[in-house]
Amino acid sequence: MTDACGCGRDEPETESGESEEHEPERLWEVSELRFAAASGVFLVAGFIAGLNDAAGSVVVGLNAVALVLGAWTFVPNTLRRLGKGKIGVGTLMTIAAVGAVVLGEVAEAATLAFLYSISEGLEEYAVARTRRGLRALLSLVPAEATVLRDGAQVTVAPEELAVRDVLLVRPGERVATDGVIRSGRTALDVSALTGESVPVEAGPGDTVYAGSINGTGVLEVEVTTTAEDNSLARIVNIVEAEQSRKGDAQRLADRIAKPLVPGIMVLAAVIAVTGSLLGDPATWVERALVVLVAASPCALAISVPVTVVAAIGASSRIGALVKGGAALEALGRIRAVALDKTGTLTRNEPAVVEVATAAGQTREHVLDIAAALEARSEHPLARAILAAVADHRDAVGVEAVTGAGLTGTVDGRPARLGRPGWISAGDLAAPVAQMQESGATAVLIEYDGVVIGAVAVRDDLRAEAAEVVARLQAGGYQVAMLTGDNERTAAALAARAGITEVYADLRPEDKSTIVHRLREDRPTAMVGDGVNDAPALATADVGIAMGAMGSDVAIETADVALMGEDLRHLPHTLSHARRARSIMLQNVGLSIALIAVLIPLAAFGVLGLAAVVLVHEVAEIFVIGNGVRAGRVRPLPPAPASAAMLAAERAGVEAR
Repeated sequence: MTDACGCGRDEPETESGESEEHEPERLWEVSELRFAAASGVFLVAGFIAGLNDAAGSVVVGLNAVALVLGAWTFVPNTLRRLGKGKIGVGTLMTIAAVGAVVLGEVAEAATLAFLYSISEGLEEYAVARTRRGLRALLSLVPAEATVLRDGAQVTVAPEELAVRDVLLVRPGERVATDGVIRSGRTALDVSALTGESVPVEAGPGDTVYAGSINGTGVLEVEVTTTAEDNSLARIVNIVEAEQSRKGDAQRLADRIAKPLVPGIMVLAAVIAVTGSLLGDPATWVERALVVLVAASPCALAISVPVTVVAAIGASSRIGALVKGGAALEALGRIRAVALDKTGTLTRNEPAVVEVATAAGQTREHVLDIAAALEARSEHPLARAILAAVADHRDAVGVEAVTGAGLTGTVDGRPARLGRPGWISAGDLAAPVAQMQESGATAVLIEYDGVVIGAVAVRDDLRAEAAEVVARLQAGGYQVAMLTGDNERTAAALAARAGITEVYADLRPEDKSTIVHRLREDRPTAMVGDGVNDAPALATADVGIAMGAMGSDVAIETADVALMGEDLRHLPHTLSHARRARSIMLQNVGLSIALIAVLIPLAAFGVLGLAAVVLVHEVAEIFVIGNGVRAGRVRPLPPAPASAAMLAAERAGVEAR
């Protein structure tokens, strides 16, 4: 909440002076609404007493009690804020209520306090409700965990788990904290964490996350993080910390609200003084007080924060970690998406799909020399080549040539492995070209100065890649693929995914340049792994990390992290953010229009205090309710048909 609004309340303090967050679960648990209900009872009683010609003192007394009960929700906080030199909407409301009492309109003042206390309570409930949605992630951690210690099974609380403890997770149980499977195989239900409905197969060496539900197998899991620092706790802490960041719409609300409060107070003073000099002072002072109420920007100030909290909480439920209002608002503006190839459009599981050999050479010999060099390499292709051989010779003096390949010595003879162009393909030019046209990455192997073969490694597209691209294009997004791979390979993969805008042979800094160029035409998001694509992620309007569940680097560097491996969460999250931003703009527009209309009507006496209070507070309730709508998650729509998808289906039929 903004200082300008004054709607936000000081949180209750513990004996230590620290703020203690109150998360009401039901409407009746909100103290403001309880006071409002009591105020309403006395207000109705005063109205009925007036209709029955009760004594004036009785009516005034009932209204006065209603006023005190309603005002208790905001007047004490207003006085504390005034003591700190902060003037907000609570100040306007307090002045208006006091002025109404001075003018003898106790019932009007009580109505003002009653309705304002309702809006305060509803705001508190809306924010608490959406925060609970995020904090509900922590409830996924079981109350107890079984640990193997000294050969015995011991039941402990998750908070007592230590790194390197071994958890015993039975079928149907939730994993208490993050860890690595040491024995057992299962299918893990991670839908509550990543939004993926399909269970994930897991076995020895695989990482499991807190809150995952074990399938049918019994697992022994070595603990890698404590309960306070596991993936669920990190997500909640990061989002709650980042929620204080404000998006453009929030800053717009702040810019309007902050000067509006003192400006309206000056306007009200001018109306009171000028009107008193030209007419009845009582009439014009009353109108000035009504103007103070009419200009209340509380609806403006609370509209966007409520929407942001609701939308971010909903995002976490669909497998997307959105780091605050700035990221959410920017995500809603996105109109272009730049996709990294490896690990984003592809599965990041490269495999050898073909080996071409020169005359007199064998497949085994080519892979043997290639594996000898790649055994000392960190390149992703190395895993694929090493996985294709059972054993290989050792290379010495292996050095990486940036952007080209590897050099080394095998059995005393020089050897090279690298991309075509750095090593001449010679007689293998035709098979190398065919490899690239099929979407594979081709590397040539040279031994003792002679090219002995070429290896094709392909990282296949994700099964959902074409569907996702089709959805993005149907949603009006410009889609581009960025990769460091060669143009032929990139073009082949892009065609299978339905992407026509392809940028290949890119270094990390080149990707950043391309993203900057795309941003000049329209707001652009970059989707990558959060580490290798860091320059492009930083350059984009929004950086989105894929598969960031449990990855500190990805979560901390990206604006948005898709926690699962299902790329379909990307269009879903973009659609959700676009809808949330639309709700923000609706609320801001309504709030500004309301103020613009009510001020002149109040100044010229068209609307009295009661009417202004009623209209304004109803509007506050409306924007809160509208903002809470952003917490509703729409299901994924069916994928629209696309040329790429139809072509893929036809290719599958022809292959069969």
